[in-house]
Amino acid sequence: MIASGRSLPSTYQPLLLSGGLHASAARVPHKPALICEGATRSYGALSDRAARVAGGCAALGLRPGDRAAIIAPNCIEYPEIMCGVSDTGGIVATLSPRLTAREIGAAVNDCGARIVFAHPSAADAVSAARSTSVERVLVFGPEYEAWLATSQPALPRTDIAETDPFTLVYSSGTTGKPKGIVISHRSRALTFHGMAMEYGCYGPDDVQLGIAPMSHGAGFAFIMASLYFGGTVEVLPRFDPELVLSKLGSHPFTGVFMVPTHFQAIFGLESARLERWRGTAPALRTIMSNASALPQAVKEKIVAYFGDGLLHETYGSTEAGIVTNLRPQDQLVRKQCVGPPFAVTLVRLLDDDGNEVPVGEVGELYSLSPYIFNGYFGQPEETAAALRDGWITAGDLARRDQDGYLYIVDRKKDMVITGGLNVYPREVEETLHSHPAVQEAAVIGVPDERWGEALQAYVAVRPGMNVRVAELEDHCRNELAGYKIPKLFRFMESLPRNAGGKVLKGDLRDLAGRNDVA
Repeated sequence: MIASGRSLPSTYQPLLLSGGLHASAARVPHKPALICEGATRSYGALSDRAARVAGGCAALGLRPGDRAAIIAPNCIEYPEIMCGVSDTGGIVATLSPRLTAREIGAAVNDCGARIVFAHPSAADAVSAARSTSVERVLVFGPEYEAWLATSQPALPRTDIAETDPFTLVYSSGTTGKPKGIVISHRSRALTFHGMAMEYGCYGPDDVQLGIAPMSHGAGFAFIMASLYFGGTVEVLPRFDPELVLSKLGSHPFTGVFMVPTHFQAIFGLESARLERWRGTAPALRTIMSNASALPQAVKEKIVAYFGDGLLHETYGSTEAGIVTNLRPQDQLVRKQCVGPPFAVTLVRLLDDDGNEVPVGEVGELYSLSPYIFNGYFGQPEETAAALRDGWITAGDLARRDQDGYLYIVDRKKDMVITGGLNVYPREVEETLHSHPAVQEAAVIGVPDERWGEALQAYVAVRPGMNVRVAELEDHCRNELAGYKIPKLFRFMESLPRNAGGKVLKGDLRDLAGRNDVA
């Protein structure tokens, strides 16, 4: 950010979300940029369509700082909407297509979106949403294509500052008052540069397989980085574990980003289907994981199945961006570790009084980098609560070893105090995940007259396997102190998660309160 009273140099060019896309279109207009469900967009076509989105939005009166919304699963139109609206200086709210009409209405009204772009699968929910701000809804298909064809292409506005926001990210399944995370052009563009340096799979010769939902911050970033640097990305509209393995095994993909639930589903396939694709992805150089904790047992399965030298586990948040990354050579050496700080990132671990904790001690993780958000939309008090002297926290507790590597212990709000002792559920979950019959596990604290809080574990068992509570207790007893062993176990077919793959522990607490697990 330029200090007050200083002028920009005459050579200054802002870092904009669409900058790399338009540059690649000028350099290699006929190169495939985006593939989805058999359709292909060249860089020239994608740049032109984004310019038409910009011109069409300007014709509808969208001004710098105005908001639009996109409600869609992964689809070929998604990046052109994001780039086109942002080239007008507008801000796109990315809403999950899984939201109900009520939730869509709440988010749209919260940000005052004037235009809504909707996938046909979300059209009914959009139509039923109660909105006071929306002036135009454009549904992908004939209506959207007709609007695009009559729109005049427009270049990016010259008065957009790189610190201006281009998106508001709302979490899927939002209840109550929505919280929109404001992300700037500069934040994402610099993140892309860091990703290219760290992961080694975002050059112009790379081919990405895009799986995670673009309605979430990481899902969009790990796809858009390919388009920013002139690579090719194939986007899957929905996740199917065997389809992913077949794609990686039969196409020259060099990089793929997945969340832990994707890996769980892949390793939940029957062994014959898994073995069919083992060792068939020789072009693959990088596997990236983010969004929620990757259990050590799952890391070991990934390395055993896909091979050494591929897996990166990245820790971060939509608000903070990428904070740390554990590289492939450390995956089996530094267990349950999320790595050292990411490029151009500082990390502090603080106690409740704001003092740095010693090496090996647990503190709340704060980070400082060029990637952090601008704030929560219209919620200055919430923004202030997430910051300490400009450093941001997602409420995670961590410890640091003597080499500067970080280990996420748990979320601060998830820590359980049982019998006066602190227990971090993630440690217990890691232990449960290491049992061969456990597909996934989550641990929460529930009220208990004797202990204050008692640990309750929710467990999903691998298909075709069975396990008794006594076996799980014995397994935990071999690894954990007695007070860390769950007092209660509940079995579920699968854990409730949002579209980004994070376990919804609030839902589990509600289930525990009702004692009603199906």
